[in-house]
Amino acid sequence: MKIAVIGGTGLIGSQVVKKLSAAGHEAVPHSKSTGVDVLSGQGLDEAVAGADVVVNLTNSPTFDEASPAFFQTSMDNLLAAARKGGVGHFVILSIVGVDQVPELDYYRAKVLQEKILAAGPVPYSIVRATQFMDFMDAVMSWTADADTVRLPATPIQPIASGDVADAVAEVAAGTPLNGIRNIAGPDVFTLDELGRITLSHKGDHRTVVLDPTAGMFAVVKGDVLTDRNAHLAPTRYTDWLS
Repeated sequence: MKIAVIGGTGLIGSQVVKKLSAAGHEAVPHSKSTGVDVLSGQGLDEAVAGADVVVNLTNSPTFDEASPAFFQTSMDNLLAAARKGGVGHFVILSIVGVDQVPELDYYRAKVLQEKILAAGPVPYSIVRATQFMDFMDAVMSWTADADTVRLPATPIQPIASGDVADAVAEVAAGTPLNGIRNIAGPDVFTLDELGRITLSHKGDHRTVVLDPTAGMFAVVKGDVLTDRNAHLAPTRYTDWLS
């Protein structure tokens, strides 16, 4: 199959391209660096021409109130190009529990992206993943100083980006789900616990302070960011750190 991977040079996209290519598919990465702009529409018709599947892994450059506009425009442009090109399957990557956190602008924007896809003209699949292990350093940096890292006790079921790429590649090569597949890492931690594990592994002597108001995930209640019914990926966080 010919598969156009939009956002194919990023963290997940580059791995998806490699995995699909290794499986014998013609996986073509597209991004701004290759002349494809999802907001202006530049290069989109050419990028999806002849493709059996489009995988959209582009992301909003911000997590704030500007993010819905990014997903509205990019999805409108991509779906128009996909319909014109006769694409038979459109795949996006989203977030487990994304529809349960309306307090976050970015999560509302991702819900909008899912709704646009589901209402669109192309058979589709949505892969929802829990939080990436790769983002833990960034999460801690939001509320850190020289001595402490403040984190809430939000439950997290982190997944390795390689496992996310495996799932996206598998779904892209399969029959459209016209629905959602949830994927998650094998273990559940509280975010503050995950912070302590991370700092200990790195030999970082800062102290993790439990703070229910700290960071973006402070507004997330209960087990929204975990999914007991998800497909579980194999990579454990401690193994990933090593």
